[in-house]
Amino acid sequence: MPPVSFKHKRRSITDRDLFRIKLISTVSMSPSERHIAYTVERIEPQENRYVANVFVYDSAEDRSTQYTFGPHYDSRIAWSPDASTIAFVSTRNRKTGIYIIPVKGGAEWSVFEAEATIGELLWTPDGKHLVFDLRYHDSHFVNDEQKKNDEPVCRHITRLYYRMEGVGFRPKDPWQIYRLDVASGKLQKITTGNRDCQCPTLSPDGRWVAFLSNCSKDPDLECFRQDLFVISLQGGRPHLIAAPPGPKASLKFSPNGKLIAYIGHDNLHDPCGAINQHIWVAEIGGKPKAHDVMPSFDRSARDLSLTDLANVQLRSPLFWSADGRRLYYLCSNTGVTNLYSMSILDGKPVKIFAGKCHIKDFSVSGKCRMVALIYADLATPSELLLCPTKFGGEREAKKLTDVNAFLRTDIKIGRTRDVTFHSSDGTKIQGFLLTPPNFSPRRNYPAILEIHGGPRLQYAYTFFHEMQFLAAQGYVVFYSNPRGSAGRGFTWADTISSCWADFAYQDLMAAADYLEKQRFIDGKRIGVTGGLYGGYMTNWIIGHTDRFRAAVTQRGIVDFASMVGTSDVGYIWADVLGGYPWDMPEEYAKWSPITYFRNVKTPVLILHNEQDFSSRIDGAERMYVMLKILGKTVEFVRFPGESHGLSRHGRPDRRIARLNWILKWFDKYLK
Repeated sequence: MPPVSFKHKRRSITDRDLFRIKLISTVSMSPSERHIAYTVERIEPQENRYVANVFVYDSAEDRSTQYTFGPHYDSRIAWSPDASTIAFVSTRNRKTGIYIIPVKGGAEWSVFEAEATIGELLWTPDGKHLVFDLRYHDSHFVNDEQKKNDEPVCRHITRLYYRMEGVGFRPKDPWQIYRLDVASGKLQKITTGNRDCQCPTLSPDGRWVAFLSNCSKDPDLECFRQDLFVISLQGGRPHLIAAPPGPKASLKFSPNGKLIAYIGHDNLHDPCGAINQHIWVAEIGGKPKAHDVMPSFDRSARDLSLTDLANVQLRSPLFWSADGRRLYYLCSNTGVTNLYSMSILDGKPVKIFAGKCHIKDFSVSGKCRMVALIYADLATPSELLLCPTKFGGEREAKKLTDVNAFLRTDIKIGRTRDVTFHSSDGTKIQGFLLTPPNFSPRRNYPAILEIHGGPRLQYAYTFFHEMQFLAAQGYVVFYSNPRGSAGRGFTWADTISSCWADFAYQDLMAAADYLEKQRFIDGKRIGVTGGLYGGYMTNWIIGHTDRFRAAVTQRGIVDFASMVGTSDVGYIWADVLGGYPWDMPEEYAKWSPITYFRNVKTPVLILHNEQDFSSRIDGAERMYVMLKILGKTVEFVRFPGESHGLSRHGRPDRRIARLNWILKWFDKYLK
């Protein structure tokens, strides 16, 4: 009698599988290159919150060990110079602290704790101090513990940029740079004043700290300006380094301490990110201004690829090679984020890790022979990989983790195909066509057109739980990168600058045309959805066509004029549209979807977050009331306590609720 065979049957992904997905969120290579420290983020369903713990991979033993435990959120890993200890930031008991743990094992201990937010975390070369930027919360200065969470009697507002997405009302305390004596716990403030001082980096000899601050007359009116300073580790008067004003990030001293590299550009009037962010190099004490070392490179040295499994961080890590001749960075190209290196002499890019993937973060150290990176693709949310720092390094990459094995062994995900279609004027557009797990070309499927936010971001070869969930419910999901997206250079991104909807609308209608031509799609059962700019385009679409059977608009822009006063930095729309609404009301009305809501025939569900300071809920409220009065088919779902990033890192139960509201609406009208 032949043996009985039990074949494991894989199932479709569900909304609750969001709780099983693990994300490698930070990575740091040790100075010896033997160890790699990283954090793994997961959702605790019972706690209904996010947890992240520290792990360390040992290349000599070829295994990973979990170092921290418990329902905490650990981040900002920093290796001591001798690679014997790890410092990290952790949020515990409603406070943020800096903890240290020995690499040989043992319990971590706290060296600092406060009601504050901590940014960068750095060791001094002698291993005696930690340097970091910190901003205290307003509650830190309240002595009565019972009153710390009480709302104030009133708020006296005197500055323009007084609230901020993800933060709420901005704390009164500015960001400052601090030095912490690890042995004694003594804290010393290095920078002073009323302006934010952030993003510190240390010189190789430990004597100097470089940082960013905005030294314009009114920083709020030039909120994208960052000026480069150097100050002694002991404090004192900071020195301004010659560099053009503009956005800057990822400061790094060269190994010889004579140069500082950063990522940015030199235009103060680019609020939506059309201009490429390049690597610039400044000389310490030199008279010439910082210069762009890659001026002919028509891409940004940043990760601009979207995913729904982490907050949009727009990562831009930057590392020098050990000899100071090269810099390592991420670059977003058409539908991918790859790892590059570049010579500071000729600015020529070299691909270190290429392919149809999304490199989310990376780290090099020591002799820079190897690079540790966080890898994702269409079937992989995130894993830790190791590869050499040379051209074609992906061919020798080694996978070090398998934190999401269940997606491979238990789940049958839908197939995503990279397609190219043509817009009405012949322009080629990249799209991703996702079919259900048990897809049959003989069936007729309803479809959903997803539109990304930004707008200068991109869909890419990366895992999307939302897309896979909708496909598992029997939908073909189509998402694309219309003009205005990232990944195809300045001209492509800048196309929509003077006409926010025109070209993108043409491209998205071409995407709908592409869907209707597919034999397996019912052209009368196509829905549309998107968030922020995707919400704006959803609002624009339903006011200009009735070809979609249903729409879900999420945290979308409704009226540009009201955005100027209600959004956290809404006043930047003067740079986008060429002036303020009181000077050019016709132009603001022309590009505002609310102008065309009388034409709406599509049933629309409005989703919005009550604490969204980027796209305020008043626009959604106006949209709902107007459509209701006009007799349109409309419903409104509000998520209390949630900021703009609900879909990526909001409270887990609300993320599940959001997914099911989208599904419920499309099921009602498309099935």
